[in-house]
Amino acid sequence: MHRARTALHLVSPMGQQNFGAFLLKKPASKLTTELVAASSVKLYNSAAAEPFLNGSSSNYIDDMYNSWLRDPASVHASWDAYFRNNSYAAPPSLAPVPKNHVPAAQYLGSSLPAVAGAGAAVGGRIDDKLIDDHLAVQAIIRSYQSRGHLVADIDPLGILNAEINPERANLRANEKVTRSYMNFGHNVARLDPLGINSADLDDKTPPELLYSSYRFEEADMERVFKLPSTTFIGGKEKFLPLRDILGRLEKAYCNKIGVEFMFINSLEQCNWIRERFETPNIMNYSNEEKRLILARLTRATGFEAFLAKKFSSEKRFGLEGCEIMIPAMKEVIDVSTRLGVESIIMGMPHRGRLNVLANVCRKPLHQIFTQFAGLEAADDGSGDVKYHLGTYIERLNRVTNKNIRLAVVANPSHLEAVDPVVQGKTRAEQFYRGDGEGKKVMSILLHGDAAFCGQGVVFETMHLSDLPDYTTHGTVHIVVNNQIGFTTDPRHSRSSPYCTDVARVVNAPIFHVNGDDPEAVMHVCKVAAEWRATFHKDVIIDIVSYRRNGHNEIDEPMFTQPLMYKKIRGTKPALDIYANQLIGEGVVTSEEVKSVKDKYEKICEEAFEQAKTETHIKYKDWIDSPWSGFFEGKDPLKVAPTGVIEETLVHIGNRFSSPPPNAAEFVIHKGLLRVLAARKEMLENKTIDWALAEAMAFGSLLKEGIHVRLSGQDVERGTFSHRHHVLHHQTVDKATYRPLCHLYPDQAPYTVCNSSLSEFGVLGFELGYSMTNPNALVCWEAQFGDFNNTAQCIIDQFVSSGQAKWVRQSGLVMLLPHGMEGMGPEHSSARVERFLQMCSDDPDYFPPESEEFAIRQLHDINWIVANCSTPGNYFHLLRRQIALPFRKPLIVLTPKSLLRHPECRSNFSEMTDGTEFQRLIPDALTAENPNQVKRVIFCTGRVYYDLLKARRDRKLDNDIAISRVEQISPFPYDLVKAECAKYPNAELVWAQEEHKNQGCWTYVQPRFDTAINSTRDFSVGGDDGANEGYKDVFEAYTPKKRPPTDANSDAAAAAAAAATRQEPSVASVHSTPDRTSSSKRSPQGSWFSRLFGFGSGAKPSAAAAANAASAAAAAATTTIPVPPQNPPQSNTQSPATPQSFPSHNNNATTTTTTQTNDKRSESANIHNHNPHAPRIDSVQEEKLVQQKTGQGFNIPQGTFNSPTSGSAASKGRKVRVSARPLSYVGRPCGASTATGSKAQHLKELKNLLDDAMAL
Repeated sequence: MHRARTALHLVSPMGQQNFGAFLLKKPASKLTTELVAASSVKLYNSAAAEPFLNGSSSNYIDDMYNSWLRDPASVHASWDAYFRNNSYAAPPSLAPVPKNHVPAAQYLGSSLPAVAGAGAAVGGRIDDKLIDDHLAVQAIIRSYQSRGHLVADIDPLGILNAEINPERANLRANEKVTRSYMNFGHNVARLDPLGINSADLDDKTPPELLYSSYRFEEADMERVFKLPSTTFIGGKEKFLPLRDILGRLEKAYCNKIGVEFMFINSLEQCNWIRERFETPNIMNYSNEEKRLILARLTRATGFEAFLAKKFSSEKRFGLEGCEIMIPAMKEVIDVSTRLGVESIIMGMPHRGRLNVLANVCRKPLHQIFTQFAGLEAADDGSGDVKYHLGTYIERLNRVTNKNIRLAVVANPSHLEAVDPVVQGKTRAEQFYRGDGEGKKVMSILLHGDAAFCGQGVVFETMHLSDLPDYTTHGTVHIVVNNQIGFTTDPRHSRSSPYCTDVARVVNAPIFHVNGDDPEAVMHVCKVAAEWRATFHKDVIIDIVSYRRNGHNEIDEPMFTQPLMYKKIRGTKPALDIYANQLIGEGVVTSEEVKSVKDKYEKICEEAFEQAKTETHIKYKDWIDSPWSGFFEGKDPLKVAPTGVIEETLVHIGNRFSSPPPNAAEFVIHKGLLRVLAARKEMLENKTIDWALAEAMAFGSLLKEGIHVRLSGQDVERGTFSHRHHVLHHQTVDKATYRPLCHLYPDQAPYTVCNSSLSEFGVLGFELGYSMTNPNALVCWEAQFGDFNNTAQCIIDQFVSSGQAKWVRQSGLVMLLPHGMEGMGPEHSSARVERFLQMCSDDPDYFPPESEEFAIRQLHDINWIVANCSTPGNYFHLLRRQIALPFRKPLIVLTPKSLLRHPECRSNFSEMTDGTEFQRLIPDALTAENPNQVKRVIFCTGRVYYDLLKARRDRKLDNDIAISRVEQISPFPYDLVKAECAKYPNAELVWAQEEHKNQGCWTYVQPRFDTAINSTRDFSVGGDDGANEGYKDVFEAYTPKKRPPTDANSDAAAAAAAAATRQEPSVASVHSTPDRTSSSKRSPQGSWFSRLFGFGSGAKPSAAAAANAASAAAAAATTTIPVPPQNPPQSNTQSPATPQSFPSHNNNATTTTTTQTNDKRSESANIHNHNPHAPRIDSVQEEKLVQQKTGQGFNIPQGTFNSPTSGSAASKGRKVRVSARPLSYVGRPCGASTATGSKAQHLKELKNLLDDAMAL
């Protein structure tokens, strides 16, 4: 390449633009034959928008130059002269000619037939004009190949080729005359509000497409020219008249298809595309093929028409205006299946999703129609709207007679969010199938025009396409280009000429096609599928169409696009256009067309009637890929052991800590040699640090046949240079050694891969990877925990809520470095408070205690959040992800400074057989004399070591206990309750290094109340100030702040309040709120009915006050209350009176007896994928127990009447009375996560520790 650039600069020392102008001014009489070869190329391209030497042409010239070096006769005479002249680094007119050199004129003249009007040869030499003209023909051909798409007739509305505004049309008369030789280019580059496919934003016609720009005249149209080797328009012919050359170029590049490919840096790939669009008659279809296209288009159109008729007021985001997308997808699938593909994963937005499910995947129609019925779901979870759901189908492709698996991945309203998820899922399936070249598994992504160019995740996903550990070996992208984004015109939604220009960055060819020409669309889809199978690279199909309705079926588009929709209303559907075309060609008759339509409508009617018999919606029918056999034969309430034998730990540790077997030849960095030696020393002492614990967890899973994948930015080394899973040869480039890949001969594969600098795209990719096979540990690590917020869409819409919406489990592990260590606001916090806020557990609900308490919690939660303080616990946490009989996402706050902290070590004894993950680590030092402990500090993560040092320095080991909450969510209620009961005289404190409005405080505080004090919340109806009748109630029941250590006064106040207001003691009851989905609650179970539908209330008797006082006294002795074991006895209640609180559980007393084990494994339903799996629903089950035994309650059984009626009473107020509060120690509320000053950080940390140790 550098040779071609050097040659050009030798010819044009003034630069390309100045030299072009110089050539135009140079007298023609002084041009020699040798000079023409150099000047003509620039002369005829000087008017082009692209420079002569750019990213694509430079490679083209480089290939020609290399060919010329091997054999000068292999290139055209003009290029031969060009390279010979420039090889001597002399001006062309002064360059010497070798003795054995054949003059270009003779070489060129001998190859041409005699043509009338051609320049006369004198003395065996040909005149300058003939050479110039041949070069001009080559330039014309290249211009059509590069810029012909600009004048292609790809707009089905004709709004690019027919002015809506007559006044503007008159202004363009001269342009139309000038370009009269082109059939479709008279209106190019006009950016009216509808012409979004215009490719020239400056409103100028590309001059290189005008033959007059090359000094040709009408008289030259019959001249015969030799065709270059870079075109296929001649077929078997090597010479064509200029008129035929232009005509064939117009047909290939300026008809219903526009092709962008000349930016591709491969001559082989460019020629491949040229051949498939330039070859004469390449788009001829047989009558049978045309009938198939018509039948598919009929089904696509008929489906939308049927839904419009039956569900006219429902949103469905139909395909009207681009129904051709369905035949297009089926063509891609047919061709790919014929070429060997067995499985296709698809991702798409809402537009046309139901049609794809019905007519591409062939999902039973009655299941689709049932989604419109408004039925309740038969499965757990919130569900999702019908046009977001996915599916999985295995069926026979009747065209190729081969089996094919089709999966459509569920997608939220975030249009392009599913792109990386599909790619990750595709990559995983290729991996498990051993499909290293993508021949058996592929992906198809559908996009909208506005989203494709507007959303950054598209760019992130495209840039993964050719990375070694992320490539899916080519994706077919189909853009449904309806020339509008909701209500936004293209000129306001992008700065690029086309919505598909983002694909240029990965050298993906782009095929623009008119959506109203079905045969053109089919040809483009065929070429796209063949391209993907041949080169294993991405390809773009831009179907230019329109949207016949508004954004949805009940939206009015005339508000914002009146002219466009006037045009649309006068445009026939594509089905009618194509049917009339085939009738005119004699391929089908009108009766046959009607018969096909009627047949499909009958199919829809039958499915509609069948849908009426359905009673529930089954979300399990909409899963994109089931985990076959994963749940069969497993105990849903049993976690496999996570400890391993010591021999395994030693073996993995030694392999991980050793250089490669050929250590003498593999040169390792001397710093890494010290790291390996330190690891060896730890192994000898049977201790491990964080890196060793992780390696042992990974290695032990690999030994058990579990595939492990670790992905993210810099994960091979680790952001903090602690991991080193890839050793690099110091003298040989790209020579590496991966110790964990060489642990055992029969181990599972281990993949560790540095990702691109992307969170959104890469996290989505890993999520998709984790969805394919549950028997894999898939981990994504953020460079710093703070950076996870750029992937917030994936976290919110997929990781957190994926199972609730789509019945889709995932075991993805997110590793987020976290810790306030003076590294600034952006390198400190993983924003754990956001993850905890999205946890689905109820802070006021203490689950029933049993042997299966921990696993039931894990099953019911939407994800797990943990912050380990020891390497051993981290080891168990990772292994537990695979040991669980179901899958949940795991959010791990990983350390930074603890990676090398001398006290952050674990012994082998914490990881061997019989050990397990500890949800809470108690303080072993103070366990011997718990009655002497004055304060119990609960914390999580690295701050423990700061607290430990502060306690040691102040010699408070006997006075302060420090307990670590390792699993934050689901909250370890049982262990927290037991830990607090161990220290009856201690004050309870939560300490954290984050700000008060961040970190874990807002999550743990109400849960501590529930666990420690068995607090009960009761609702008080009314407005904050609208109803004066409520004022005294709120004043009387607003808790006052009291010294946290004064337990007796706290209990006394609670007893006094209970006696005065006749309210039962909160220590005697346990709240069990209704936690079922709002969509499935009965009216009696809703919050509204609980607020107003208490039934008859009564003033409690004097016995109630006595019971309350005794319960409060019991609380003052720090007895830890739990839900009563026996049914409470209720007293007879008097009729309800205004402003009276109800009476509950009047005879109940506190107890410290734990609940009996409640084993209900036979009814457990762990996994939502399998309809035959046993079932667990601890919430509903607990309610049944309460109904039978009277244990627990949700709502007071009385009525609190508002003094005034009206909607103001719908606002609720919760009042909490606690007998033993939890105090907070830490930073105050703040906006930033951390200070930017190291000194300020140390000052804040000192204040935190002083407060924590102050007794």
